[in-house]
Amino acid sequence: MKWVFETIAVAFAMFSAVPVPQPIWNEKNMRYALCAFPLVGVVCGVAWFGWSALAEKLAFPLIFRAAGFCLLPVWLTGGIHLDGYADTCDARSSYGDMEKKQKILKDPHCGAFAVIRLCMYFVLWFALCCSFQPAEKGLLCMGLGFVLSRALSGLAVASFPLAKNTGLAHTFASAADKKRVKEILLFLTGFLMIWLVKFGGWNGAAMIFVALAVFWHYYIVSKKEFGGISGDLAGWFLQRAEIWMLAALVICQLLEAKL
Repeated sequence: MKWVFETIAVAFAMFSAVPVPQPIWNEKNMRYALCAFPLVGVVCGVAWFGWSALAEKLAFPLIFRAAGFCLLPVWLTGGIHLDGYADTCDARSSYGDMEKKQKILKDPHCGAFAVIRLCMYFVLWFALCCSFQPAEKGLLCMGLGFVLSRALSGLAVASFPLAKNTGLAHTFASAADKKRVKEILLFLTGFLMIWLVKFGGWNGAAMIFVALAVFWHYYIVSKKEFGGISGDLAGWFLQRAEIWMLAALVICQLLEAKL
């Protein structure tokens, strides 16, 4: 059982800022680390539930409650996925060839387009958090959404072509038992989709639709513009999947309120 806890610790150490023991990475605890990645989404979902309960109990102003929803995922993940989002936006905004985009991804400096896109992202994310109705159904749907985005991200790392033979995505992909990882994450993805529809109805169905659309777009863009996926592109996908799922959920809530 030790390797199970080490596998979870590897996933949290890499993809979150949650304090965990730091195991030595080896073949055994890296084999299924991608399967443990969605557990970080569970923590994000639980944090949203906890913050919503606290905000209601203490009667926080709407804008303060929304700020908590907006910032909690960043605090819990340490912003690792936002870093990839920023780098990928910078590279894509160059409209250069594949080689130039790959070069921009490797550049440790933050370009102007990265800053612009991050500002745009947080304005929209905060506006959606202000519009989000934190009823039990909505919180559960978004909690499942945090897990679904990571299940799909892990599935992509195990399935999609890689852009290069170095980097974070290559490290996890090369160490993974790809066949078993894909089977586990496909099962988890299907399980999450069933429960999203069961608990959220058409709200959950809308979130599934946009998540799959972003996933397909991720595959097309990564293959066409970068020659495959990388750690930066994985972060870009995850951030886009989550903001689109929240947007779909908020739109459904607004439509339900008017019916």
